[in-house]
Amino acid sequence: MLLTPLFFGLFQKNTVLAQDWANLGKYQDENSALERYDSQDNRVVFMGNSITEGWSQANPKFFEGKPYVNRGISGQTTPQMLLRFRQDVIDLNPKMVIILAGTNDIAENTGPITLEQIRDNMLSMVELAKANNIIPIVCSVLPAYDYPWRPGKAPNIKIPKLNEMLRQMSTQLKVPYLDYFSAMVDDRNGLPEAYTTDEVHLTKEGYAVMEKLVEKAIGKVLQE
Repeated sequence: MLLTPLFFGLFQKNTVLAQDWANLGKYQDENSALERYDSQDNRVVFMGNSITEGWSQANPKFFEGKPYVNRGISGQTTPQMLLRFRQDVIDLNPKMVIILAGTNDIAENTGPITLEQIRDNMLSMVELAKANNIIPIVCSVLPAYDYPWRPGKAPNIKIPKLNEMLRQMSTQLKVPYLDYFSAMVDDRNGLPEAYTTDEVHLTKEGYAVMEKLVEKAIGKVLQE
């Protein structure tokens, strides 16, 4: 079959997108713009998935006028974040990084993975941060009763187990652990209706809870 120029162009574009498994291209321009300026002493990078990415849309004022850099990418798992950690965190020379990840791993967005493997990917990000004089704040995974796009994965059971592993890891490495889960969980081990649009993603009220907690955690680090 003879390929038309239009078909060939679409094929090339889709091939390039398929190869960029970790979406390394998403923030390249923004990162370059930041790198042209001297690093801010108190720069904070928010590393995560759709919960983090959606934060800037739900409440952009939270990021305005602050040295906060949002590097969330919807749907991502910990191996994808680990792959882009150098360019989207380390190269930006922040003082600290807020790492919120793991729920998409449990949903198996990029394939089967154990809780131990998720913890180990988080551990690798923490070790990379510490090796580059960046203070990592490890966040608990937010509550989720079930995933609308991948039902039956029992996140209400697996997330508390993963969070305990992350808490223990943080204690052993002497890094801050930010417990969103306890402040946001309902009696099903899910999110209350006021905090969520679909059992996973957040309303502005849900983000308001997170904002108070993360700013308290950031402030504590800055005082030390």
